Amino acid sequence: MGWRDHWSGHARHNTFLKYRITTLNFLAHALLAGDHPALVVGGVVGDWIKGPLPGSLPGDLSRGVALHRAIDSFAETHSAFRASRNRISPARRRYAGILVDVFYDHLLARDWQAHHDQPLADYCQGIYRMIDDRLPHLPEHAHPALQLMASEDWLSSYAEMDGIADVLARMSRRARQPNPLAGGDLELLADIRGFDLDFTDWFRDARSFVSQWCESNS
Repeated sequence: MGWRDHWSGHARHNTFLKYRITTLNFLAHALLAGDHPALVVGGVVGDWIKGPLPGSLPGDLSRGVALHRAIDSFAETHSAFRASRNRISPARRRYAGILVDVFYDHLLARDWQAHHDQPLADYCQGIYRMIDDRLPHLPEHAHPALQLMASEDWLSSYAEMDGIADVLARMSRRARQPNPLAGGDLELLADIRGFDLDFTDWFRDARSFVSQWCESNS
């Protein structure tokens, strides 16, 4: 199924808005979580889990969500991530966090072979299977979005620039308030070398951070 076929009925972004998903770097969270299925699932679904942990989650999934939150906090304080936010023009600076998340997943998907031996499509299908295996343990309100994630292949969908343009344009149209997200892909194109360098620095340090976190939270 091609990229544009995945957007039937605007379901994807209706889902983003309905559940107030504020970060879109699902692929980065999955890869940073490593090979442990519960960490991977917790990393991908972390934005749907609110409140103190473990809450209603099994312990292993709670640890995955805790890692997701730790990575988010790490990103907010990292100099390269902050540099990327500052590369966004003043007209879109309010939405810099969303844009940088999307850009980083694009850069990761674009250069996937540099980060993982398994083909991107195969890797993503494995993630969807992991999530499906643990779906009964996840909040019911997250099920529709997680099922759409698999059926529409969200994790590999940012690999092409036209995909970035589409996702931002649709987000802009479906938002409640007027916003400049449409055309946000131009921010990446205007300084793609800078964003690429930022991502490389951030992702290298994020991997080290995750390794240390896992050792400290085993």
